[in-house]
Amino acid sequence: MKAIILNEPGGADKLTYTEIEKPVISEKEVLVQVKAISINPVDVKVRAGHGVYQLLKSDQPLILGWDISGVVVEAGGRANFIVGDEVFGMVRFPGHAKAYAEYVAAPADQLALKPTNVSHEEAASATLAALTAYQALVVHANVKSGDKVLVHAAAGGVGHFAVQVAKHLGAIVTGTSSAKNKDFVRQLGADEHIDYRGYDWQNSVARFDMVLDTVGGDNFEKSLAVVDAGATVISIPSGLSESVTEKAKAKAVNSLFFLVNSNGVHMAIIADWLRQGILKPHVSQTFGFDQMADAHRQVETGKTAGKVIVRV
Repeated sequence: MKAIILNEPGGADKLTYTEIEKPVISEKEVLVQVKAISINPVDVKVRAGHGVYQLLKSDQPLILGWDISGVVVEAGGRANFIVGDEVFGMVRFPGHAKAYAEYVAAPADQLALKPTNVSHEEAASATLAALTAYQALVVHANVKSGDKVLVHAAAGGVGHFAVQVAKHLGAIVTGTSSAKNKDFVRQLGADEHIDYRGYDWQNSVARFDMVLDTVGGDNFEKSLAVVDAGATVISIPSGLSESVTEKAKAKAVNSLFFLVNSNGVHMAIIADWLRQGILKPHVSQTFGFDQMADAHRQVETGKTAGKVIVRV
């Protein structure tokens, strides 16, 4: 089968095409013929030698990727899918999923049936990004109806799902983005929009019960300026430094960093929301399998609205 391997970290040119044997599945796994792959910022980070690269580098050949949608072509005796099922999910994150390939061996309990009303491209997009939004807002922040929620980078991969999840939970949602994406963010369901360029966070009168920071850097401190005691601020791009943790504690604000995890139960909920139209993935660009480097370069711009997908 065709696969894309990473022999050494670096730029997008380090992604190398090769032929390898199809994976052999276990009793609890399925072999998925991949139709679409979602490309995330974490893919780019690992390719460059950051993120979880240190965890994966000794496992050769190193094949990036975690988000897939495709068709089951083999099923283990203890797997809960059958041949022909269309499935999607985030596989083995943050372990070695080997998703940049024509076939992927995936634990059946990390996948869900793909709803018939979404394409493989849309389904692949609603994996790591949608799971992150769900786990942040539902599992960790316990967002409730009437809560005021701020989503940074609301037009991005995680952000555009987070706005929709928060609205479904009954929250009053504000999303940040550049001015050019204001209409997109409002169409997602955001009640208010903030143009992050030049916004005066320190003197803002807005107050939020929960903030989801998908950007990192000084965004955590900006977030602390618009919350009061008892609020929750979740930052997902990187860990929280001791200094910002202490600042959050001084304001009695719950601060949290978490790493999204593969979870078939959560994927099934996302599948149901896709089926009902509660979640609507936005695929901004689709590349061919032979254009993986171009897909990485697009994600690296940090300017993508919604998701970047590679069709296999």
